[in-house]
Amino acid sequence: MHILLVEDDPKLGPLIRYKLSQEYHTVEWVADPELVMEYVQQTYYDLYILDWMMQKKSGLELCEEIRASNDQTPILMLTARDAIDDRVTGLNRGADDYLIKPFAFEELFARIHALTRRIPVSMHQEQTCEYAGITLDRLTHEVYREGQLLTLTKKEFQLLDFFLRHTEKVLTRDQIVNYVWGLDATITPNAVDAAIKLLRKKVDEGFSHKLIHNVRGVGYRLYVAGENESV
Repeated sequence: MHILLVEDDPKLGPLIRYKLSQEYHTVEWVADPELVMEYVQQTYYDLYILDWMMQKKSGLELCEEIRASNDQTPILMLTARDAIDDRVTGLNRGADDYLIKPFAFEELFARIHALTRRIPVSMHQEQTCEYAGITLDRLTHEVYREGQLLTLTKKEFQLLDFFLRHTEKVLTRDQIVNYVWGLDATITPNAVDAAIKLLRKKVDEGFSHKLIHNVRGVGYRLYVAGENESV
């Protein structure tokens, strides 16, 4: 899943992002709540995780702004408020679920999974994606090409998922970094190229039709090429 995490705690934010990335989620962490609507308007997300109590703007205010923009993406609130009235207020103003701090990460994972089960297919990317002989399952994290299981690392899975969300479109290195590593990541272009080289080896080696192609001077593209087409 592609998750937007809004948490102004400089220690908790990176920790949550790291834990979620270990569960194959792609997470963009925003510490400044006043920047959130820029992210919301520019990028598709499967889930928003909002901290309720932040200094510049509360998660409740953000929740209302998101819903006012007609965005129905699921919202999970993180809150230290455990009074029933507070929780009811959050739910009534657009939140889909809440998790009380401090929390166990196993419960966070379970609540995310429960939210995705309740989302109609029309509101999010389908669990299974298929293209040109590739089948990617976003729930089991299994990938097959023409019935052959591909063993991918977590980053390789996220890279391929990004390509499959944008088949036949040229993706710049910056777009790839922003989606897979996050906007604030310090990843060099060479590191991106190296990661994609490893992914291409697993996806294309042994198959006559190559799928991941370098677009010189721009980035990469996933599409079906003929046997003799240069890549």
